[in-house]
Amino acid sequence: MTPDPRFVTLPKSFWAFVRLIGQECGYTERGRGEILVPSREQVESRLERIDIAPGGLTRELLSGVSIWDKLAEYFEYRAAILHRHVEPSLMDAQAAKKEYESLRKKLRPQCPLPMNKQRGRMRAPAYFTCMINMLIEAAAKGKDCDYDPRALTIVTSDRVPLRTFSRRMDGAFPSVVNPIAVWEIKEYYYTTTFGSRVADGVYETLLDGMEIEELATAESIDILHYLMIDAHYTWWECGKSYLCRIVDMLHMGYVDEVLVGREIFSRLPSLVNSWGEKIV
Repeated sequence: MTPDPRFVTLPKSFWAFVRLIGQECGYTERGRGEILVPSREQVESRLERIDIAPGGLTRELLSGVSIWDKLAEYFEYRAAILHRHVEPSLMDAQAAKKEYESLRKKLRPQCPLPMNKQRGRMRAPAYFTCMINMLIEAAAKGKDCDYDPRALTIVTSDRVPLRTFSRRMDGAFPSVVNPIAVWEIKEYYYTTTFGSRVADGVYETLLDGMEIEELATAESIDILHYLMIDAHYTWWECGKSYLCRIVDMLHMGYVDEVLVGREIFSRLPSLVNSWGEKIV
């Protein structure tokens, strides 16, 4: 899932409305579970309740386009992309296991294939992470890759650190030091609720994106930032509101691309090829 050009480079004031409307109106339709596309009447009513002037919706955002017109267009888009693309792409544990076993047999990988953090009968390979590692290894064709950085991401100039990021990433290409690309993986096949740990993962990605944005602004150094997610029950049945936040984050520029479930099979090889071309 890549950002739609219609909603890229919009001012932060636009996203202030998006977040506030999400808080006040919610993200799903009660009783139906579908992604909510709020009406103007709903939005104005909710804004008035918290003493926010609804007249702000009529202000011009772009030439000839009001804030509300763009909001309505965005909410329609967000609901459509989640229902038509994201939901069908998400796998459950059984589907992920089948794909993992097929890919492992085909590629015969040498890269790390970590286990999940579950116990007992749910203890198994971290299917999504393993498949990501295998696909990157196959496409990298011998180029270096840090599949499990157990260190903070560092950006240097003349061997002197410019930035040390706050969190450890789940992967970096070709290295955690001066990476071309970094990624985070959120697979939750065996969780039964959308708990605080899962929610925290979304906000951690936002923090990483903000640090990468600051680096680009202050030092003109660009690092590609990817989020890869899977688990149909966790994300679709329990976490639709967070999927909405992820789509928002993508269009705010804090993530370059979100790879959802089965999307890794078609998308990762071409991404890795493009990263390899950037190696000097």
